[in-house]
Amino acid sequence: MTKSNSKYRFSFGPWNIHEGGDPFGPTVRQPQAFSEKLKLYKKLGFDGVQFHDDDAVPDLNKQSAAATVKQATELGKLLKDEGLAPEFVAPRLWEDPRTIDGGYTSNDPECRKYAIERSVLCVDIATALGCDLIVLWLAREGTYIRESKNARQAHEWLMLAINKMLGRNKKVRIAIEPKPNEPMDHAYVPTIGHAIGMAYASDDPSRVGGLIETAHAKLAGLDPSDEMAFALFHKKLWSVHLNDQNGLKFDEDKNFGAANLREAWNQVRVLEEAGYADTGAFIGLDVKVMRTQKQEKNTAHLSNSKRFFELLVQKVRGFDKKAEAEFVKARDYEGLERMVIEHLLGV
Repeated sequence: MTKSNSKYRFSFGPWNIHEGGDPFGPTVRQPQAFSEKLKLYKKLGFDGVQFHDDDAVPDLNKQSAAATVKQATELGKLLKDEGLAPEFVAPRLWEDPRTIDGGYTSNDPECRKYAIERSVLCVDIATALGCDLIVLWLAREGTYIRESKNARQAHEWLMLAINKMLGRNKKVRIAIEPKPNEPMDHAYVPTIGHAIGMAYASDDPSRVGGLIETAHAKLAGLDPSDEMAFALFHKKLWSVHLNDQNGLKFDEDKNFGAANLREAWNQVRVLEEAGYADTGAFIGLDVKVMRTQKQEKNTAHLSNSKRFFELLVQKVRGFDKKAEAEFVKARDYEGLERMVIEHLLGV
């Protein structure tokens, strides 16, 4: 195991600053233009911008491919002028009427064709932005009832889409972001193990990896730090979405470390021991501002989560590794647990 002393780079997506609407109530804050949000990144200490394809190029379904690439190129120049880097681009397939029954795994071949065409265009957008990472959140790739699809065939269709994207640009990498449910009742590729299995079956396994979100792992009943460790073992953890989650319910995207501090500690510990910061990959945040928050403080969740992560980095780097090794050698895990908790409590 290695220990990094490098500085981490942080990213978030413009959707993390939102108006507070939810399935049970309307918006409570005024919307902010993307250009306004962009100016907040450096002020908050962030260097990377996460994109969906239509964050980078709004209304892209109504534009020609040439116009889309032109607009993405201009945005890439703007980001460079702001001192920001595009971390990734993700095709937003789940909001189009043609993806009601999934995109890549729809039973309708015309819908599958649309999903692949838009994903290939997403690769072009990323290339124009100066970005080599595509993130696939397979939102509606699954079923409400198992009998509605042939799951084996569905995975073949998924692989076809991944290989089409890989073939579009020989330098692009694809990170699958697994989630077990929501919006679908049962999702295909629900865990990082499934994602890495798909990677090895692709046309170029070296260019397919994963992105792990804290809440998604917890919704699958798994430990986020173990999921990260598994991906790191395969050298396929290319980004993370850190947040927190209270139990097995909807995807809450709470502030990182705010609900489960020890779980957060272990996520940071795993990243530190693997030298994640040295890879240059971003620490991505996917956190939602509380609905109760007032307009003038609608970015506190971002600065808070970043702060909590940085404090936990200090805690991990300041942990007595010699004493830890002695407890492990003696198989005194009660003693080790006490040391961990006292360390987190500042005793």
